[in-house]
Amino acid sequence: MKTNTTKPPLTRRQFLKTTGTAAIAAPIIMQSSFLNGQNVAPSDRINLGVIGCGGLGNASLNVCASQPDVVVTAACDVWKERLDPVVEKFKDTCTGYTDFREMLLQKDLDAVIIATPAHWHAIMAIAACEAGKDIYLQKPMTMHLGESLAVRNAVKKHNIICQIGTQIHASENYRRVVELIRSGNLGDIGTVRTFFVMNEAPDGIGLGNNTNKVPNGMDWDMWVGPARMQPFNPNLVKDAFFHCFWMDFSGGWTPGMAPHIIDLPIWALDLGFPTEVSASGGRFIIKDDGDAYDNHEVIMRYPNLTMSWMQSSTNSYGFDFLRGQESRRRLGIYFHGVNGTLHTDYDNHVILPEGDRMNGMQTPPKSIPPSPGHELEWLECIQSEKQPSCNPGYHVRVDVPLALSILSLKLGRSIRFDPEKETIIGDKEASELALPEYRSPWKFPKEYL
Repeated sequence: MKTNTTKPPLTRRQFLKTTGTAAIAAPIIMQSSFLNGQNVAPSDRINLGVIGCGGLGNASLNVCASQPDVVVTAACDVWKERLDPVVEKFKDTCTGYTDFREMLLQKDLDAVIIATPAHWHAIMAIAACEAGKDIYLQKPMTMHLGESLAVRNAVKKHNIICQIGTQIHASENYRRVVELIRSGNLGDIGTVRTFFVMNEAPDGIGLGNNTNKVPNGMDWDMWVGPARMQPFNPNLVKDAFFHCFWMDFSGGWTPGMAPHIIDLPIWALDLGFPTEVSASGGRFIIKDDGDAYDNHEVIMRYPNLTMSWMQSSTNSYGFDFLRGQESRRRLGIYFHGVNGTLHTDYDNHVILPEGDRMNGMQTPPKSIPPSPGHELEWLECIQSEKQPSCNPGYHVRVDVPLALSILSLKLGRSIRFDPEKETIIGDKEASELALPEYRSPWKFPKEYL
């Protein structure tokens, strides 16, 4: 057989990356050409990989793989029990890996879904940027202030198309709320309140499951990666829900759920970084194998308003969102304006006027186009070389206050922040703790700060 030593021609997407002309400007919202049946040349098909083959990784991968212009060429997981079914499903095109660094060396790989626990996100995302791969990065984007800024900077430096996986951003309800807030009907808004509650008390995920017996086919050292080494726990590796009971692997329920929820007021009010974040709370009631707080109260101060966040794992009262007395997960967002209050969750919104102050006001027309879906928007943006709506340049405004809230809880004091310099003010200890300390041999890439 004659060996072909001629290099394949660059696709338009690869050419743009190598010449540094990919757009890193404002995000776009569009109707996906994938849904409209528009085809592209085979050389422009997206060769896709996934790192983390659990529930979230599979969900996003299946959405993307349903498109005719996507080819699944790589999958990576440190647990063969999760890796092998994905490789088998796409066996005609997919190569399996147990080390993401080896996977990122695959030359014909265009884009990756990163759906590992959050403690891996910054390292993997930056490595993908350096390898020239576009990224769908599950939330939370990162766990530390330094990681958040570094991921944003790496995406910009390497001209990467990146979408953070806050899929509720794509919903129709969120679009209508943004239009209502921006219409001015509520008047000036001085306070926003957000919350997420459930009741896992007192047993949480249970006690006594830590063990040194790691399942066959799992590389536990690699699963733990840059975090503190800990005993294997079968509950910890079940899915993202269980990660949130351990600080080292999630930062708790605030980074776990707040990105979906505070995203809406940050979007609607075009909030930048807060100037001060103050948190209180702790592990008061739940006794289980985890170590995360079970109650967390946060106040984020912005130049013209305050936003609060309440998280409880020990009571599921839902205020206007109770909808029955059963114990269940509930969440909500309140915009308090001088003319009225708008309260909303993922699916519905209600306006409560202040007396007659909203008489005669009209519902604003629909102005924000529908989304084809969070993953499909990302695929479309890879083809168009324009940033999606939840790119790190936007999402860093969601990620930073959450990282600061965990830091404030840890230190027991408020954290003041300079939005222009993107630095903590007057607190050397907080500034040092804002950079993660990884377990050897992993190192935080400070060159991206």
